Amino acid sequence: MDLLSRVNGPEDLKKLSLPELYALAGEIRKLIIHTCAKNGGHLASSLGAVELSIALHYVFNSPEDVIILDVGHQAYAHKIVTSRKDKFHTLRQYGGISGFTSREESPHDPFGAGHSSTSISAALGIIEGKRLKGRKGKAVAVIGDGSMTGGMAFEALNQAGYLGRDIIVVLNDNEMSISPNVGALQSFISRKITDQSLIKVRKKIKEFIKSLPGIGEDVYHVIKKAEDSVVSFFTQGIVFEGLGFHYLGPIDGHRLEHLIETFEHVAGWEGPILVHVVTKKGKGYAPAEADPERFHGVAPFDISTGEPLKKNTRPTYSDVFGKTLVQLAVQNSDIVAITAAMTSGTGLHHFQARFPDRFYDVGIAEQHAVTFAGGLATQGLRPVVAIYSTFLQRAFDQIVHDVCLQNLPVLFAVDRAGIVGEDGATHQGLLDIPLFNTLPNLVIMAPSGGRELASMLATGLTLTGPSAVRYPRGLIPDDFDPEKELPPPVEVGKSRVLSRGRDITIIALGHVFQACEEAAEELEKKGVSVRLIDARFVRPLDEKEFLTAARRTRKILIVEEGVITGGFGRAVEALIRSRKEFQNVKILVHGLHTPFVPHGNQEKMRALYQLDAKGILNQCYTLLKG
Repeated sequence: MDLLSRVNGPEDLKKLSLPELYALAGEIRKLIIHTCAKNGGHLASSLGAVELSIALHYVFNSPEDVIILDVGHQAYAHKIVTSRKDKFHTLRQYGGISGFTSREESPHDPFGAGHSSTSISAALGIIEGKRLKGRKGKAVAVIGDGSMTGGMAFEALNQAGYLGRDIIVVLNDNEMSISPNVGALQSFISRKITDQSLIKVRKKIKEFIKSLPGIGEDVYHVIKKAEDSVVSFFTQGIVFEGLGFHYLGPIDGHRLEHLIETFEHVAGWEGPILVHVVTKKGKGYAPAEADPERFHGVAPFDISTGEPLKKNTRPTYSDVFGKTLVQLAVQNSDIVAITAAMTSGTGLHHFQARFPDRFYDVGIAEQHAVTFAGGLATQGLRPVVAIYSTFLQRAFDQIVHDVCLQNLPVLFAVDRAGIVGEDGATHQGLLDIPLFNTLPNLVIMAPSGGRELASMLATGLTLTGPSAVRYPRGLIPDDFDPEKELPPPVEVGKSRVLSRGRDITIIALGHVFQACEEAAEELEKKGVSVRLIDARFVRPLDEKEFLTAARRTRKILIVEEGVITGGFGRAVEALIRSRKEFQNVKILVHGLHTPFVPHGNQEKMRALYQLDAKGILNQCYTLLKG
């Protein structure tokens, strides 16, 4: 039976029987698997949340009742049942639907996501806004156990418990398993103690006891204390109860009848509620169930085997980083590595395997990771903090106060800097240069290849203050292997000059150097003499070389894959314009005017923003004609 064809919105779920809902879950899983096999995406977490999404939309009335999904990794079933099934084949493609929740995409996405631990804060703000505006509706925040490692989630829980508003937090726990005995008992208790008839009876009994003259209040507090002790004994939610939440669970997140019964009960309950739901990542697809970490975010793959369709012929920047750090750590026992729940993604699994006692995964807690690194640095250690550019934004204050202000030798490995591709606007790494450029004491480097990356890591670990190396997602352009050789550090603030032409200068920062080099080769074929510079450093600038280039060619194109405002190019332009003799030099800064670049594969997006060889060549022609 093709049940999915009958579901054109959440209201259609309510017309289905329980067996039909289970069958629908199977159809949704099949669609998710086939789409991710073709487009890539966040597979394991979305497969684990299918029944949960169905149950939530079966019970609640979106969009009047807001359902907010933390991060958005688990949003695929939600998107499919909220009128986007016919567009689901466009998932993460340019012009298609986003891999995360997006307010611009659907009224059923009340709050955009992409970063972790925001859902409870957003849900609390929405339910409070509804109260102040006199609007109806519930607020449900669905948050994974990984996102609960983020301090922001507990800040929100603390305020929600204090305010006592009608917010429902669903903790999607996909790491623990329910014990057959205790879990079943607890599931039964949690579902029954939320029954409205029982709640009304308990309320009347409590009101009667409190009304007893002279002794009512004292008796009530004794009974209430005993009741709380029993609930805490049977649950794992004593922390949440302490924050002012009614804790329920754990509930089997794949038993629709249990989920629906629980949500129907709590929908009529007052005050903050936390429902603990246990799910299995990768549910329904054996390879993802066996290795949920590898199937968290996938490239296109063969469904029958789970293997990627394209095999990398060269290592990624992340792999080169991880393997280089291992080689450096062999030589220096003070090197320690830190990441925020991205051990494999950053390449630090190599370091973890070799030096487990010197490796720290702090969970989704970027702020803590940075200050923790600062503390390690005060003890003579050399901490390396590997975090994606987009996530490192969350720790800007800690970088400022806890590292740069104190001039501590922490090395930031800024992975996924630049255009990241299909993950889209929330994950683009386009703001790190403008943010870092404001900070004193920080040396900022950007490699144009694997060998340069290894050299810059070695450089950062020789400095007495903080440093950062930003590098992109994707394969290195050269054949460098850190396990075969370890290049020496580079001279701080020294660029690399590849050619010394007289007609135009191209200054390239980071991996865009490859496209700039291709453009320069085309210009040379047409008789244009090009001065090509691999900048290497954002801070300090190679003032001598850049001023020499301005003097020799009088036309300068500066290319970076980042936001122009406050970026590398504007700093070079300001340097040149600060000299009177260069007021008439023609300078064109080429980069991005917004950090909010939409989703689409890297090659397509770079072409769209003219950051490929063809686009850079066009910029050169514009400058030469001017």
